Amino acid sequence: MIFRQLFDRETCTYTYLLGDEKSKQALLIDPVKEQVERDLRLIAELGLTLKYTLETHVHADHVTASGLLREKVGSQSVFSSDSGNQCADILLQHGEVLEMGSVRLEGRHTPGHTNGCITFVEHKKALAFTGDTLFVRGCGRTDFQQGSAEDLYQSVHEQIYSLPLETKVYPGHDYKGRTMSTVKEEMEFNPRLQKTTSLQDFVEIMNNLNLAYPAKIKEALPANMNCGLSSKETWAPLSNPNSIPEVSVNWTKRNIETGSFQLVDCREDMEWNQGHIPGAKHIPLRQVNVRIQELDKDRPVIVYCRSGNRSLKATQVLQNQGFKVASMTGGIMSY
Repeated sequence: MIFRQLFDRETCTYTYLLGDEKSKQALLIDPVKEQVERDLRLIAELGLTLKYTLETHVHADHVTASGLLREKVGSQSVFSSDSGNQCADILLQHGEVLEMGSVRLEGRHTPGHTNGCITFVEHKKALAFTGDTLFVRGCGRTDFQQGSAEDLYQSVHEQIYSLPLETKVYPGHDYKGRTMSTVKEEMEFNPRLQKTTSLQDFVEIMNNLNLAYPAKIKEALPANMNCGLSSKETWAPLSNPNSIPEVSVNWTKRNIETGSFQLVDCREDMEWNQGHIPGAKHIPLRQVNVRIQELDKDRPVIVYCRSGNRSLKATQVLQNQGFKVASMTGGIMSY
């Protein structure tokens, strides 16, 4: 496994790059928007392709790069299913495993700093990416974003301290130059979360921190609920590695019942009759130009076909006519 620990000096944020040596696919954990060019340059230098961006939580101190990276290279954004985030391509359930070649990350929900905190565990290499749940000799605050000292205490003891003692702990931040720790070290030396620290003592510590709010909180929170994109109009989490907007199957499935977009099946009659997505409108690719008036130009359109090739062509036709439109990546075969 290829592994790199990267650092943003302004916010003291750690970003982690994991790569699979065989498939040459890569993922980033907690990418920072201002560091996009650095990260993409390193990925290119290592001969990798970015497949996923993973968020340990919705950050309040920096803006994530997940949306921008999706637009640039087509990567998929991953959040906890408890995060309340609607821009994500994948919402990871507790205990669910994200696979990328030989790299397998288990998502362990660890609320307390925020409702949607998640720790990613690579069991074979004994690595835990704890975000703001557990720092080196510290932990994340619990006084906003649905924080709870009680929940954080339980999360650390049940989901992190239950890991093998030699498991390496890689935090989301460090303000004193420390890069990593182990489960054993934190159980012994963390002044807030020693193994012997009682819940009552921990709650008292956390309730008396009296910390100032993060400097970027007003900018970061709303942006990060939209994968780090600005407040400009965005109707879906789009990627466009081929200069034609695409949207993931996962997002389409999660939002199809909202009625916020029109769904168009551009396959042929025989394919449509064999089965289609409920609620879709059937307009074969060869008829898109002549039946364009059947679509509402004020509502976005998602187009799908069998595997995604014809829908790209239909999307381009609609895009040229001024529609907000995207092709569903992978087509009905991936649905």
